[in-house]
Amino acid sequence: MRNSKFLVALLAAGLLTAGCGSDDGSASGSASGGSEKSGDAAAQGKALPVVVDGPQKDVLKSGDKGLKVTPAPARGASFTKQVEHRLRESVLLSTKVPGTTAADCPDGVTQKAGAVSTCTVTYEGAEIPYEVTISDSYREGSFITSYTAEPGKGLLVAKVVYHQFNEQYGAASGRSDASKLSCDEIPAAKAYDFDTDSGYTCTFWSEYGGDGDGGYKTLRVTVGPAGYNAPGFEEVE
Repeated sequence: MRNSKFLVALLAAGLLTAGCGSDDGSASGSASGGSEKSGDAAAQGKALPVVVDGPQKDVLKSGDKGLKVTPAPARGASFTKQVEHRLRESVLLSTKVPGTTAADCPDGVTQKAGAVSTCTVTYEGAEIPYEVTISDSYREGSFITSYTAEPGKGLLVAKVVYHQFNEQYGAASGRSDASKLSCDEIPAAKAYDFDTDSGYTCTFWSEYGGDGDGGYKTLRVTVGPAGYNAPGFEEVE
């Protein structure tokens, strides 16, 4: 994209590794839900409010036009505006779930070698702080400006959790011992510190559950470390 001085190439190594993600795949299926979080119900061997009976259709393939932010910045837009647009688009590419986004770098993005600027990206109301760092190789007047953007928090997206849970434990997983998948009702999106137990759970019926005669198994939904997009599932002993 060309402005009056130079072409800006928006390169973002390790960009937007918010703590959630999903496998590629346009999918069908549904998740029907109740109205409250109920991890205690899972511990008691009961199904949870949101029934996960297949992939989530809103989890799109990489490159799907639904993951684009339009309109793109106008020709000649400032470097800051271009970075903000790229941050918004990258969070959609990371989650693969369309949603309302915004980005704000309140003091602008300083275009100097090694300069660090702060921005906030919002996805479905969840706010994630970022540090945008200009490459040390940048020289004033350079034709290309490369940078990295590191998130300060992980992002948990409900539809990604349900989709990933189905991928790992549902029919798509090839497992024969798991059925009746369900989860807590998780907010559309929520930001967490990395390496965190979200406080939400999912459960499935297993022939090995209970005392070995069949019963529900409960898994904690976790947010992984920085650089890891997918939600994690840890079995509750």
